[in-house]
Amino acid sequence: MAKADHSDTDILKTAKRRYPTPALEKGLDILELFAHEPSGLTKSEVARRLNRTVSEIFRMLLCLEDRGYISRSDEDERFRLSLKLFRMALEYPPTKRLTSEALPIMGDLVHQLNQSCHLGVLEGGHVVIIAQADSPVSPGFYVKAGSIVDLMHAATGHVILAHLPPEQRNRAVEMWQHQTGNRVPKDLDEHLEKIKEQGYEERDSYQMRGVVNISYPILDEGGNAVAGLTVPYLARLEDSTTPKAVRAALREASLKLTEAVGGNHPAVQSEKKPAKKTAREPKPL
Repeated sequence: MAKADHSDTDILKTAKRRYPTPALEKGLDILELFAHEPSGLTKSEVARRLNRTVSEIFRMLLCLEDRGYISRSDEDERFRLSLKLFRMALEYPPTKRLTSEALPIMGDLVHQLNQSCHLGVLEGGHVVIIAQADSPVSPGFYVKAGSIVDLMHAATGHVILAHLPPEQRNRAVEMWQHQTGNRVPKDLDEHLEKIKEQGYEERDSYQMRGVVNISYPILDEGGNAVAGLTVPYLARLEDSTTPKAVRAALREASLKLTEAVGGNHPAVQSEKKPAKKTAREPKPL
């Protein structure tokens, strides 16, 4: 009698039920906790937050410190997340290619506009900034690489969501709800539909007055967003750069980056499509 086939998902679910991994789960709990504590935590605080004993937590902290995932301050004995996970994420081949292709394009963009720009991707219910280019003039506003931004408070996040298939979009929103405990904005679907229709997002910053975030999607071969390229536009006296100029330059940069990573952008396809030949009318005799 032939054995029934099992999908990888079924096998993983079975393994999770039969083979619990408390040590691994404990270590991941610690890393996830530190991700939301930039000022660091003491071993007692970690134990209290995770409802564990200090002794079992301390051994895990020493292991993570030895492997370079966390570091400890000599002054206050507080542990903090290191940049190792961030470096690992950047070394992941798709992300590495995306950033390597993006940086020259972003460099040209900031010199053209005298504005900074950044590239963000979805990670769970948040947006992670994986690349950033400073404005060549001062004063300026920028979002540094490695920053983690709330999905619902980021133009980058909205422009990505608007260009995702419904199931992927819903999954990201559900993860955001689970991670933040917040309710989804009532007008989210309407807002995302508007972004999809116009092809970009433009709105006042959620965090800074006077800053307008303008964001365009970077698309994959299926036409779905893999990232968002954003300019936090800051109007300066005696500077001729306008939001309209930012939109034009940012659109061109997003098309270049989409092509560079092998993506498929509708605008690119329409520009490449040859014009239809019309039959010539016979000349009168």
